[in-house]
Amino acid sequence: MIDDDEPTNFLSRMMVEKSGCSEYILIAQSGEAALNYLISCEHPDSKGNPPCPDLIFLDINMPAMDGWEFLDRYKELDPTHKGKIIMVMLTTSLNPDDRLRADEMPLISGFESKPLTPKKLDEILKKYFTDHL
Repeated sequence: MIDDDEPTNFLSRMMVEKSGCSEYILIAQSGEAALNYLISCEHPDSKGNPPCPDLIFLDINMPAMDGWEFLDRYKELDPTHKGKIIMVMLTTSLNPDDRLRADEMPLISGFESKPLTPKKLDEILKKYFTDHL
């Protein structure tokens, strides 16, 4: 989860933990922290690093580096640091341009409004991780 809002992160973590769909949950409160994590995460040929994510929930509106800026920097990462990540924007943005922009970006798999609910999480898991259910 990449979001600067602690209450949102708390609730999202609870939803994911309750679903039992994840062995490891990381919350990065900034795009920069998330990029640093991705650069260090474990890939099939590395040992001892933290696991690389399969799913990222990305907020749009964050200070210093917003979600769009994160995506610009993410695109520049070496492919070995990108993994097989499903990226879902989880946002409070009501701006229809944000949804259109996300729809036009191949990196973005989904666009959901906050908060993350059990129903939304279940739909995301069924859509992108059917082999894990």
